[in-house]
Amino acid sequence: VQNQSIRIRLKAFDHKLIDKSAKEIVETVKRTGAKVKGPIPLPVKKHKTTILTSPHKDKDARDQYEIRTHKRTLDIIEPSEKTLDALTKLELSAGVLVQISLDEV
Repeated sequence: VQNQSIRIRLKAFDHKLIDKSAKEIVETVKRTGAKVKGPIPLPVKKHKTTILTSPHKDKDARDQYEIRTHKRTLDIIEPSEKTLDALTKLELSAGVLVQISLDEV
């Protein structure tokens, strides 16, 4: 797996959960001897929804809800077979979406 790099993208609604998962990945990769860049925090996406609280009139009575999506990126440079095995066996907490892509350097 020489001359390759692995890019891992993490998405979650809870920033504590995503930071914990990123820390676990970094510790696992460093234990196997590969180099890690990151976790790099990406901009937070905010999705706002406005709902009328009154069923009939009163357009002034509204509630606003917001969902924040936190993202982190990790780059693993020159991973070994040992690194790939450790990453596949790693169990991250539920609620974290993981996307892995393999790039040629």
